[in-house]
Amino acid sequence: MHRSTFTLEEDNYKFLISASGKNRSAFINQLLAAEKRRRLAAAILQANREEAEDKDYQNLLEEWDVTLMDGLAE
Repeated sequence: MHRSTFTLEEDNYKFLISASGKNRSAFINQLLAAEKRRRLAAAILQANREEAEDKDYQNLLEEWDVTLMDGLAE
């Protein structure tokens, strides 16, 4: 665990007090974890878009599609 000191605008501090109850640290940790998940999801979505637009990669995938039915699952 790490301790931090930071400055909040008055409105944000009032919201933190009203929304967090007695455990402000847990509330802030939840907000940060949610933001971390959101950014990861956005990065994955962007990577998927780039992959879908990469014609060379798509052509390579098509070449390997023939191996999908090679009987290994039997």
